[in-house]
Amino acid sequence: MKNSYFDLIQQTYDFPQNGFDLHNGELSFHGISLKYLIDKYGTPFKMTYLPKIGDQIKKAKNWFNRSIKSNQYKGKYRYCYCTKCCHFSHVIKKALEYDVDLETSSSFDIDLILSLFQSGHIDKSINLVHNGYKTNRYLDGIAQLHELGFKNSVSVLDNTSELDALLERIHGPINVGIRVAIEQEPQSSYYTSRLGIRPTEVINYYKEKIQPNKDVRVTMLHLFVDTGIRDTLYYWGEFKKALKIFSALKKICPSLSAINIGGGFPTSNSLSFEYDYKYMVDEIILNIKATCDEEGIDHPDIYTEFGKYTVGESGATIFTVLEQKQQNDSELWYLIDNSLMNTIPDSWGLNERFILLPVNKWNNDFERVHIGGISCDHSDYYNFEDLNQHLILPKIEPDSKEPLYIGFFHTGAYQDAISGYGGIKHCLIPSPQHIIVDRDEKGNFIDRLWRPEQKPNEMLHILGYDT
Repeated sequence: MKNSYFDLIQQTYDFPQNGFDLHNGELSFHGISLKYLIDKYGTPFKMTYLPKIGDQIKKAKNWFNRSIKSNQYKGKYRYCYCTKCCHFSHVIKKALEYDVDLETSSSFDIDLILSLFQSGHIDKSINLVHNGYKTNRYLDGIAQLHELGFKNSVSVLDNTSELDALLERIHGPINVGIRVAIEQEPQSSYYTSRLGIRPTEVINYYKEKIQPNKDVRVTMLHLFVDTGIRDTLYYWGEFKKALKIFSALKKICPSLSAINIGGGFPTSNSLSFEYDYKYMVDEIILNIKATCDEEGIDHPDIYTEFGKYTVGESGATIFTVLEQKQQNDSELWYLIDNSLMNTIPDSWGLNERFILLPVNKWNNDFERVHIGGISCDHSDYYNFEDLNQHLILPKIEPDSKEPLYIGFFHTGAYQDAISGYGGIKHCLIPSPQHIIVDRDEKGNFIDRLWRPEQKPNEMLHILGYDT
């Protein structure tokens, strides 16, 4: 009877699969030998595979543009990258190589935009979508962009008072959008999203506050469903409600030319992941087209704000199993060389799942395990996967000279932002080193250390111990 870890995976999933393969019994990620990176840099480390970002953007653009063409849709498609998902310069600069727009969500995003402009990575023609609550500093930044000549900057009004605050700072024509508040899923602890303007208020708000001011042009209606773009009754219900508001607003607002459906394309979080992207894109296009044709209005341009989809599958986090620890008859712990709470906080705080695979020892027998970090917190663990709600990994032989290396994959989105990259972590466990992998013009891999592991003196400086 076959009982190696490799046999288990091959019998359970379609493996090898996109992004994952074995070479000489060791795991590769997007064709990169992880053991090579481990031998060169040691663990723990985070890695970003930059070409995957471009691959994701090109796929989404192809799905939308092909659907637009085949369904004779008259509007255009614009791909926005939302910077809050991953702010690192190497990520955003790679995305910009594929003609994307940018979405901002805070005042400090404006500083990021200005830096990209000064370095020549964007020019004043770029489409910018400003979401989120507008603090005074955020409003000042939007006004600064307007003064500099960023004419394709659209401030999406999150509440009914933001327009007055904008008009205090900006004189002359201004483009704005309106965000529609959505109803939450039935199991949510509250009924209506705090983000956006109530659907019943949108039309009256436009008539009373915006329409009389000839300098203000509403160009975009914004919809975002927190669950993401899913083929569910809930998603399509909220989507169609927004289309009704768009139609009613378009009939009295000729400048309205775009609908922004936000983000929400999922990333693979399991080897059994399935999602029909093409079908969902076709349904989005057909629903908008049908509504517009029925109401006798022009087809709008379609904006998406894909963040996690853009960068999530480019990331991986690699650890060494330091020790195995049998705590009772049924619970075996694999202790790794960092903290899971610190490095992949989505798994701890939001119960997000990631693909977990060993780098080596695929020919070993397997067993059920829990994975624990080295912090002193009882919550610093990860113990769930597809296989019977347990983690299953290769057994570690007591006399093995080589440790087991494991990786969490598709961790490129939000982890560093949520954990506070370069700051103070739980138990003062440092941020791991960060490796960037790209390809040169000939297609050869190029790897480099982007940031080393945090040093003790760096953390002591933040805490004020050097003063």
